Amino acid sequence: MTLQKRIWDLIVLAIFVFAAAFVSAPWFAFRALKAAAQYEDVQAIGELVDFPAVRSSLTAQLVVDAPAAKPEAPSIWRDPMGVFKKAVEPIAPPEPKVDRYLTVSGFSALTRGYAPGAPPLEPSSGDALKQAIKGPHPTIAYWDPNRVRIVVKRPGARGKTTVFTFERRALLTWRLVHIRLPAGERQA
Repeated sequence: MTLQKRIWDLIVLAIFVFAAAFVSAPWFAFRALKAAAQYEDVQAIGELVDFPAVRSSLTAQLVVDAPAAKPEAPSIWRDPMGVFKKAVEPIAPPEPKVDRYLTVSGFSALTRGYAPGAPPLEPSSGDALKQAIKGPHPTIAYWDPNRVRIVVKRPGARGKTTVFTFERRALLTWRLVHIRLPAGERQA
């Protein structure tokens, strides 16, 4: 009877450990992204971020002048000058504004709550401990089995928050698929 009870206890413990790992996996993915950006581990960032999805989410927020629907292409019979203008427009799109967000320093700043290029210098070791205790600390704003949103508040401006959306790709594997910037940064 004691052997059966111990086996049953081990099974219950294994289920509890698995459930705890499953629930906390996105939090560890965010912490891994933050550490990889801090230590400039490009390979780890590449494994944790779905770059096409994040690029499209940031482009939608930063490109204000993009039309919602493309106008009809000009016809040579109705608008010959419009056809000529369309033919001589530059083929390459303008430099995207999202590139500064998708760098190692950009991810490092975003995971700490700052805009890229705006974070203060790293504090000294005594100040770093005080700042780590004081916060702000990332919080989970939404959790479901396949998608998690983690919010990081900007130090000094608590109303500005950056939201990271992680999506489950395998049982315990999560990848960053969306970043929502604070409202004031969207036209930056």
